[in-house]
Amino acid sequence: MTGDRELRTLRLRLSPFHVDDAEELLVLFKNEQVRHYLLDGRVVNESWVDREIEESVARFRSGSAGLWTIRVEGAGTLVGFAGFRPFFDPPELQLLYGIHPDHWGRGLATEAARAVTRFAFETCGFSVVRAATDTPNRASARVMERLGMTFVRTTDEGAWGGTLHYHLTKRTWKQSGSLRDDDG
Repeated sequence: MTGDRELRTLRLRLSPFHVDDAEELLVLFKNEQVRHYLLDGRVVNESWVDREIEESVARFRSGSAGLWTIRVEGAGTLVGFAGFRPFFDPPELQLLYGIHPDHWGRGLATEAARAVTRFAFETCGFSVVRAATDTPNRASARVMERLGMTFVRTTDEGAWGGTLHYHLTKRTWKQSGSLRDDDG
């Protein structure tokens, strides 16, 4: 079981989603700026958060990757989340991350995304990591590019004028030196 695996970087502590995180996660997902692109602006409730936690725990139990909370090392407050969740039809696990706006611009999303990508490749045996973002969400696209991801295509799905799709193969990841998790 991989769901008890806490990840650490120089600045961050990432812990698998747990029922005890539900209240803080609800506050994060209700933040207008966090949910703008992640949820197409939709406001979620406690049941939605509980389901996300349950599904993440189940993915970890199956030996795959789920979602982690992000906290700055030495501080207790939740600042974001990162990990993997299924999207599209047919469903495929996608890299996903979100940071509270009070912590934007510090490289935390890149640092966390790098840590969970490493987990996916090294622990879960992923051969490729996929991610997508709404076309106008340049900050998210920059995180993917910093990870060494390659732009694959644009599709017309999504609420904000299309979706950019990226991927990173394990081979490219190993060759690129993306193994480090010390910078944003």
